[in-house]
Amino acid sequence: MKISGNTILITGGGSGIGRGLAEALQRAGNKVIIGGRRREVLAETAGANPGMEFVVLDTTKRDSIHAAAADLPARFPELNVVINNAGVQRVLDFAADQPVDEAQVGEEIDTNIRGVIHMANAFLPHLKKQASAAIVNVSSGLAFLPMARFPVYCGTKAFVHSFTMSLRHQLRNTSVQVVELAPPWVKTDLDATHGAPTVHEGMSPMPLPAFIDAAMEELKTGGDELLVAGAKFLYGAGISEKANATFQQINH
Repeated sequence: MKISGNTILITGGGSGIGRGLAEALQRAGNKVIIGGRRREVLAETAGANPGMEFVVLDTTKRDSIHAAAADLPARFPELNVVINNAGVQRVLDFAADQPVDEAQVGEEIDTNIRGVIHMANAFLPHLKKQASAAIVNVSSGLAFLPMARFPVYCGTKAFVHSFTMSLRHQLRNTSVQVVELAPPWVKTDLDATHGAPTVHEGMSPMPLPAFIDAAMEELKTGGDELLVAGAKFLYGAGISEKANATFQQINH
């Protein structure tokens, strides 16, 4: 993926990692469109970054995705990169006295799995027409070794990793590069939604600006699997003989 001269759609682009990537990619010389469910958040982010566009887009709803896939290529015919960043993370305890909230389970699956599939399916007909295009799926270091307090989230990110590998293989003879970007634990508003600790077993979240800088450096390499900081450790631990020991360490 070239790092500049693109027209890029980023889902979940109003806040957190999505906003950070949107702003960095715009500074790098790209036209950026951010998508998300909350119009007011999108408008604030776009207003703070003149030239940035936004679209209300709910990736849990196929009608919303199909509407965006019809509208955006017409408005931005040079659209050539889709970054599937929208994600939901919930603490779910199957050992608790009460059953887990199935609505929360469904939201994670709809956003983190079905949203990625439907976005790819809806936008690929347009992307395939571009001379150079890319789909970037944001997974997580937890795709490779789970943190048990997020059992469904980790499973959905493992799916994203697997799906991205298959999608890359299927599109190998097209103009569409398929990229996986795997962040580590990053300090964002996502932590506040479930009371995540600020430090866990000697580990602490990577500051968002540092992550964005590192992610941009990875994107510049043009690689297909981009692991940032702690995600590299989890990837290595997840496929090594030390997997069980590391699992116990991060889930102590």
